[in-house]
Amino acid sequence: MLSTLALALWLLPTRTFGSPSTNTSCDRLSDLMNPALGTIATALIPANSLNVSGTFNSVAFCRVNGSVPYPEDNTVFFEVWLPEADSYNDRFLAVGNGGMAGRIDYAAMVENVNKGFATAGGDAGHRASDNNNGDAYPGGVHLPYLHDRNQVLAWIRDSVALFTPPAKGITDTYYQRAPRRTYYKGCSTGGAQGFALAEFHPELFDEIAAGCPGNWYSHLALSFLWNQQVTIGSAFLPQETLDHIRNAVLDECDLLDGVEDRVLENPLACDFDLDGLACEDPTSNTSTCLTPEQLAAAKEIYAGPRHSKTNVSLYPGFDLGSESEWMFQQGRLSLSFSLPLLQNMVFDDLSYNGTAFDWAADVDALDEKVGSLIDAISPNLTSFKMNGGKLLVTQGWADPFNAATWPIDHLNEVSRVTGGERQDWLSLFMIPGGGHCGGAATYPQVPSKQNSLEALVDWVENGQAPAYLLGVDPADGSKTTRKICSWPRTAKYIGVNADKSDAYVCSD
Repeated sequence: MLSTLALALWLLPTRTFGSPSTNTSCDRLSDLMNPALGTIATALIPANSLNVSGTFNSVAFCRVNGSVPYPEDNTVFFEVWLPEADSYNDRFLAVGNGGMAGRIDYAAMVENVNKGFATAGGDAGHRASDNNNGDAYPGGVHLPYLHDRNQVLAWIRDSVALFTPPAKGITDTYYQRAPRRTYYKGCSTGGAQGFALAEFHPELFDEIAAGCPGNWYSHLALSFLWNQQVTIGSAFLPQETLDHIRNAVLDECDLLDGVEDRVLENPLACDFDLDGLACEDPTSNTSTCLTPEQLAAAKEIYAGPRHSKTNVSLYPGFDLGSESEWMFQQGRLSLSFSLPLLQNMVFDDLSYNGTAFDWAADVDALDEKVGSLIDAISPNLTSFKMNGGKLLVTQGWADPFNAATWPIDHLNEVSRVTGGERQDWLSLFMIPGGGHCGGAATYPQVPSKQNSLEALVDWVENGQAPAYLLGVDPADGSKTTRKICSWPRTAKYIGVNADKSDAYVCSD
């Protein structure tokens, strides 16, 4: 219904055009739109004139600001960046949000308009400026959008579906033809939005790229709370201790993929005994061994949260090789994401601190009051698949936020329930040493970027299912490139130059 509303407000009668060499004048675009929507703002942005976090627009584009109303007296603000005709690749791309959203992801906008996409992004239906600038740390913060059911639904589930029809209508009018294909790309909350599109709005996009997806957002927040609680007091794991665990894991398993690069290609293949790091003297507390309390805490982080009555897993734990990225798991993430949901939506009490959280009854309350509105975890994506949709998912093994095996487990269930040949429409890429939507700080030698969108385009338009992605641009400034194989295949070293992707093959 949301998409229908947006269409009714925005789209002109359908027209068929050829392939013009020019586009509608940017300053005339608002005159050509359906007057029922009111007005839109347009501006022509010359090439190399807009700086977004250090990245300039390499192409000139028409910048369009618009808005879409939704119940009750709410609005999604969005922008469409339309490259001039000689730079346009004839494709529409919507981008998602991060965290609690409330603002357009301009970094993603400029990255993709530079690639020639007509690029659209929205603010998820609420304003960060009205919600503590999108940061609830350290808790105890009233966040108005979490008290508005419609804004909560828009945040992850519906906002992209609200702005996409009008954004596509603007694109059609500007170029005087519909785009060849319609893509979506998002990471973190944007990855969750991608799964929500496949589940709740399966007709909108031909293809979806979802990175580090927090689509079980309510239980991702539970994992933050769990990890904070198990590392309180003497169980706290200082950074030097986390590094010691990680280094011991790498000493044990680094060579399993055939190359010594201080990265685990597949952490699930590593057999590591954490008990071997226990302090000989239980009263010790050094950076080179774990006290009994620290040992127990680390094991709980590996295991993940469990329901206290049924012992059922509530979310996966973290994997071997990710330990140096655990610092935020010991409180910062819980205060930023878990407590705000509990304080604003479950208990309606800003003084609630989580210490008395009941890992049975309160989990059920969270599922009812929060999960039902923001999670997108149905394993049945049949409608998306039957519409010809393709879903490409990426996940870093050293993600400091999202447990890496969540996409593995979830997509196995999606494949089982939805059926058909998985390789025809669904692909997962696990990134060795990869972080959250980019490189992991403690793995600077690992390529931080992948050609996921380009691989998705090739898959859809040329029928070439990607066997691997290409990883490039490590944070350490080296020229290392790596193959990131389609899971469950992993890269095996066969060459003489471990820093080059062609020295690896994808192997079962």
